[in-house]
Amino acid sequence: MSNTQTSSVSPSHGKLIAVVVAAALVIVLALLSAFVWPGWALNKGGEQSTTQSSGTNSQSSSSSDTSAKKEEEEPTTPSIKATALPDNASELLKAMPDSVLNYARTAAAASTTWTAASPLEEYTLTYSTGDAAKDVTLIVAQWSTADSAKKQYDSLSGALTGTELGSGTVKVSGQATGNYVAKTDANDDTKAVAVWRNDTVVFQATGTKAGVERFYPKFPL
Repeated sequence: MSNTQTSSVSPSHGKLIAVVVAAALVIVLALLSAFVWPGWALNKGGEQSTTQSSGTNSQSSSSSDTSAKKEEEEPTTPSIKATALPDNASELLKAMPDSVLNYARTAAAASTTWTAASPLEEYTLTYSTGDAAKDVTLIVAQWSTADSAKKQYDSLSGALTGTELGSGTVKVSGQATGNYVAKTDANDDTKAVAVWRNDTVVFQATGTKAGVERFYPKFPL
């Protein structure tokens, strides 16, 4: 009787041990696969961390770019009204725009800065954003011939000794009618001067470097 019980119990006990051992092997293999090779658990965590980090950097970069863009943006329309021209204004003076971007004309009067060059007429105008420190002063004069105007342009542009900001050809309807050049003030690189000629008319704009660089390319004449 005793021998019969031992005989009947032993096979069951052996099967149980085999099942336990098999289960243990499965667990060990699963752990090895997750954390040793191929290490999918570690890789998954690393990829998630990298993605999150990349997303954070992208958001930070985007925010920085937006801030820089806002700082660079400038108004394109004036916040102040342009001063009316005199009733007896000449055709040349009437051709001067009321505004250029956010610069409105706040003064216009006959001047004699270039009298030695014998222009037919000459005017000095002020264009302002409302902040006097950013004003652009414009001198404009007309000669009887393009050659006389060119001589004055050459004299003015040749006297500029600062760092060049831009230069090229003035074109009207695809035809070259003159030239332009802009340079920093040789004595103060925060200021600048732009000179250009359109046929018989010569212009000179002076002011802050940032102001002149925005002003002269948008001037319609």
